[in-house]
Amino acid sequence: MTKLCLYVGMTGLTPEQRFARHKAGIQANGYVRRFGLRLLPKLYAYANPMPYEAARDMEVELAIALRKEGYAVWQG
Repeated sequence: MTKLCLYVGMTGLTPEQRFARHKAGIQANGYVRRFGLRLLPKLYAYANPMPYEAARDMEVELAIALRKEGYAVWQG
């Protein structure tokens, strides 16, 4: 089974607002801007909102866990 390529990041915006900014090229990750198709709320809904320090740590931990599951993961 082919795994998705994922982007993991933290923001003070809603995930929907941040994705729209990526797609518009505003402080965008190039992979998300060019290839991003949709959000996957099942991967992050449980974690929103959270304090900055927790989000900073969660970004790294989530990316590592997803890579261990075989996903290609970009962070930003």
